[in-house]
Amino acid sequence: MKTIEDIILDFDQRNISSLRKHLPTNFCGEASHLILENPGTVLIATGFYILAGGAAETDGPPGAIALGDALNLLGYKVFYITDRYSKPFVEAISKDNKVIEFPICSHQKSKQFAAETLERYKPSVLISIERCGFTEKRDYLNRYGKSIADFNAKIDYLFEGFPVSVGIGDGGNEIGMGRLADVIPLYENLSSPPTVTKTSKLIISSVSNWGAYGLVTSISKIVGKRLLISTGDEINLIEKIVDLGAIDGTTNINVNKVDGFNLCENSRIITSLQHYLDQSNIN
Repeated sequence: MKTIEDIILDFDQRNISSLRKHLPTNFCGEASHLILENPGTVLIATGFYILAGGAAETDGPPGAIALGDALNLLGYKVFYITDRYSKPFVEAISKDNKVIEFPICSHQKSKQFAAETLERYKPSVLISIERCGFTEKRDYLNRYGKSIADFNAKIDYLFEGFPVSVGIGDGGNEIGMGRLADVIPLYENLSSPPTVTKTSKLIISSVSNWGAYGLVTSISKIVGKRLLISTGDEINLIEKIVDLGAIDGTTNINVNKVDGFNLCENSRIITSLQHYLDQSNIN
């Protein structure tokens, strides 16, 4: 029987699975326990601007919503946080429209906004899904080493020093991957230089959305309640944001794909995770 980690690392196109040996075997389980041990308010950050496409991508927001909906069912108060480039997409697919826009501004103003946000919402957990993170030089670099700092709010300042957090990434430049910053440059096709922004727990996956689905599957198993999104609902999320202008981060065009995977190919992962829950007798 495949593990959750096996499933979300299937069809790896960027060599992200090479980092698996640097993480706990059950990294989804560890992240799940951390979240479940800290009930309350959750801030979920997402949104990644694709320079070549001139818009934010399809990877991130669907996973954020799938996770947020699951946590809502468990009694968490969920807010999403992103910048102006991804805000329309997150708002369009969130059920309660609790979306915070983090402004794209100076480091000083960003630090202030982060501090004010933490004070206002008092989150018990921070989660990031496919959100570009600071390099050591405080820049934001895409997978090709080009700066996207002008299009990326400095949400890292929420995470720096925050004690309970989870990061989900698929390339090495996403918030949370700073936990492996020393080893990421050793592997081909991963982002170098990587982000240095860390989280308490890290989930890697072939597509960041899949990492979010894996996290929901792990939480479902622990609480004994099926919380995972359906394939049909996931397709609807992707189609909605594509209709609004979201682009595929691999082809850089406005098409119903996520990191080069079409809707059917994406659905395979949710089907496999649902089968995992079937085998685990989770209804």
